[in-house]
Amino acid sequence: MLQQESKVDVADNTGAKVAQVIRVLGGSTSRGNYTRKTASIGDKVVCTIKKTLPGNELKTGTLVKAVVVRTNYPVGRSDGSYVRFDRNAVVILDDEGNPRGTRIFGAVARELREKNYMKIVSLASEVV
Repeated sequence: MLQQESKVDVADNTGAKVAQVIRVLGGSTSRGNYTRKTASIGDKVVCTIKKTLPGNELKTGTLVKAVVVRTNYPVGRSDGSYVRFDRNAVVILDDEGNPRGTRIFGAVARELREKNYMKIVSLASEVV
């Protein structure tokens, strides 16, 4: 469950390491009495890059669109189980909605398959 100003890890090889959510494009406000949108796995967010590796095309302060692939908040599944991860992570997208990087680091959630992010699922080392 991410909201504005959440710091997230970047789980691909674009050169960005840490990003900050500045707008939730998907998501909902249905949980409790929150008035801000919260993003879960598979929702699109707009991020700004906060920390990068030197010598990459993505510079600090660049605005990018990304999709949430891991959240620290538990996500319920239809079979009654829950899945949660240690940290929040996103994958940076290009204009067509495909991942900008060529590798995905770490596990991603199975919910991405239902949201039609098949390219991310196929690049990931593990799908949980």
